[in-house]
Amino acid sequence: MRSTILISAATVALAVATMSFANAQTAADTPVSCVALSQAPPAKLIESCTSVIDNATTSETDRLDAMVTRGVAFQNSGQSDKATAEIDAVIAKDPHFARAFRARGELDRRLGKYDAAFEALDQAIKLDPENAMAFESRGNAFNNTKKYDRAIEDYNEALRLKPDFAQAYSDRGAAWYFKGEYQKAIADYDQAIKLEPDNAKAYTNRGSAYRKIGRTDRALDDDTAAIRIDPTDPAFFDNRGLHLAANGDYTSAIADYNEAIKLAPKDANFLTNRGDAYQAIKDFDHAVADYDAALKSDAKFQRAWNNRGALWQAKDDRERALQDYAEAVRLDPSDKNAAENHQKIAQQLERLATVAGQKNLPSFNCATATRPVEKAICADPGLAQLDRDINDVFLRLIAGAEADSHRAALALTRQQRDFIDTRNASFGRRGYDLRQAMEARLDKLNTIALR
Repeated sequence: MRSTILISAATVALAVATMSFANAQTAADTPVSCVALSQAPPAKLIESCTSVIDNATTSETDRLDAMVTRGVAFQNSGQSDKATAEIDAVIAKDPHFARAFRARGELDRRLGKYDAAFEALDQAIKLDPENAMAFESRGNAFNNTKKYDRAIEDYNEALRLKPDFAQAYSDRGAAWYFKGEYQKAIADYDQAIKLEPDNAKAYTNRGSAYRKIGRTDRALDDDTAAIRIDPTDPAFFDNRGLHLAANGDYTSAIADYNEAIKLAPKDANFLTNRGDAYQAIKDFDHAVADYDAALKSDAKFQRAWNNRGALWQAKDDRERALQDYAEAVRLDPSDKNAAENHQKIAQQLERLATVAGQKNLPSFNCATATRPVEKAICADPGLAQLDRDINDVFLRLIAGAEADSHRAALALTRQQRDFIDTRNASFGRRGYDLRQAMEARLDKLNTIALR
């Protein structure tokens, strides 16, 4: 199969006004004030707030406010531990300080600690129910946890309290986008752009929504506008590359992916997208180089495994395709596309083996086997068949487990990994019977399958 190039929902940015800072540098001779929503670079803001905090004449209220601002600046400079300690210190001194809870909730949201984020933001809203930013931030947490209807309710409340809140319109647009209601998303992005004409993320997100309704011309216009406003964000080039690729203009798409990768050389998503474009024009050497680079950067980037499998399949290298599809299924058992690809290639290999009189093939490529245990399996048809049977039952089990419980699928994956690690480490040692160990593993998997 050919890999499908899509605009991932993950490309829709959920920018948050309460914690974002502009890229523009403050002039060296311009004093920086320690104030909320400052556009100053985090390092300068930290320095300014530290002066306020350390000043003996600063009132306790102003000191706590400056600590929250410094905590936000710590977070924006990548110092999450310092940010957490700073904001927690404020809450310990004043457990009724709503802004500290808003900042803590936003910090936890960014760290993916959603339960803690909801707890903090609920408290912020309880303490200050008229603050639009608390509802906006909690809406983002709901968006991140795919509770889009709840997110929209919070954005609605934020806009009731602050009708000109451009970021709330933009983020509500993202919620509509995730729900598949693209016209509503476009309407919200329109309003966000009307209120903030230089909101680059609103442009690129609106472009994603336009692409969903088939308006690639408008999508490309919006991507270009986003790049004009902020040419330093690689995601904008990547989005335009996706839209160009969807139009079949792979050469221009590759040029945009080049720009994205120049800005973020190790981003597995950008590398995979460029690999997809190269694969589409049958430049397989460049494509495999990009997939390899993506997986070197992030070995768990599932889409690169699946799409490299498609490349091997296109080159009639079924054994490599089988290995890559198997890894894609292991990383995401819910990916039906990868599971179907794996099954199709496995069946093709079985038919070819039957024709060649070689029915017993292991689940891996014997031509690239390096471990002694793998070579032993390849040399013994019975062991090779056991290995394939173990792998086939395992893949069926995790695909079925994913439908009921992602946790169960992960547990099965860990058990399989432990079996292989033990097999590799134990082979050749006195008392270790490889055939017996493999038969026992197959029996255990079959027992689980019968439950």
